[in-house]
Amino acid sequence: MKIKLKKQFHAEVATASLNDIMFFLLLFFLIISTVANPNVLKILLPQSKASQMLSKQLINLTVTDDKKYFINNKPVSPDELETSLLNACSGNGPEPTIVLHIPRGRTIQDLVDVLQIGVQHKIKIVLATDKK
Repeated sequence: MKIKLKKQFHAEVATASLNDIMFFLLLFFLIISTVANPNVLKILLPQSKASQMLSKQLINLTVTDDKKYFINNKPVSPDELETSLLNACSGNGPEPTIVLHIPRGRTIQDLVDVLQIGVQHKIKIVLATDKK
């Protein structure tokens, strides 16, 4: 009688694809860490609840190419601009926002003149832009 020797079965772990998996994990975490880093761009994002709709009235200030001012499509003289803006902002709650529409051809000084009014009276002014 011939006795067969049983060959012992040894479990093996296939590590041929382990290098690929580790490379993809490393790449994934590097990309996510650069995208999810909050210190890359510091911007203020508005906070709201999904169930609450906030309606904030914006004041539109338009400066034309010939330096005429319009507040919500009503003409205003340059001398009365500051008082007219304050009157328009008085009924819009504690933190009024002005959307400034100014053409590309105007000088930086025209922009700064309007922004100074906002800084003096603590009014938020947002510059309106077009998509490219």
